[in-house]
Amino acid sequence: MSDLSHVDDSGSVRMVDVGAKPLSRRRAVACAVVTMAPATAERLRELPKGDALATAQLAGIMAAKRTSELIPLCHPLPLSAVDVSLAVGAAEVEITAAAETIAQTGVEMEALVAASVAALTVYDMAKAVDKEMVISRVRLVEKTKELV
Repeated sequence: MSDLSHVDDSGSVRMVDVGAKPLSRRRAVACAVVTMAPATAERLRELPKGDALATAQLAGIMAAKRTSELIPLCHPLPLSAVDVSLAVGAAEVEITAAAETIAQTGVEMEALVAASVAALTVYDMAKAVDKEMVISRVRLVEKTKELV
C-alpha cells in the first residue's frame, strides 16, 4: 500500500508532507467532454455571450480555487492562474482547464476539479432540454514542473 501517495505503510490515509520539497513552477491541463443531442449543442451555440458557457467557465475557475476544500488530502495552493475554455461542437461541449502555481506540490487536482465542475455546470444549464447528456473523458492531458 505504500505505493499510494496518501497511504502510509500501515494503511492509514495521510496528507503527504511536501515541506522539504523545493518550490517549482507547476502547470496542469485537464479536459472533460459533455456529450449531448445536436439540438442541445445548437441551443448552447445560439445563446448570447455570457450565458451558459460563461457560467460554466466561472464555475470551473471558482472550483479550482476550492479544490483543497473538496478533496480531503489536497494541499491548499496559491494559484497564479486558472483558465477554463469551452468549445461547443456538433453534439458536445469540450472543456479544457489549466491551472498554474509556484508551490511544492502539483496542481493537477485543481485542473481536474475545474474541468469537472465546468462540465457539471454545462449539464445543469442544459438538463431541462436534454435528459440524455453524458459527462465523460475527464482526464489529465498535461503536467509540467520547472524549478524556480
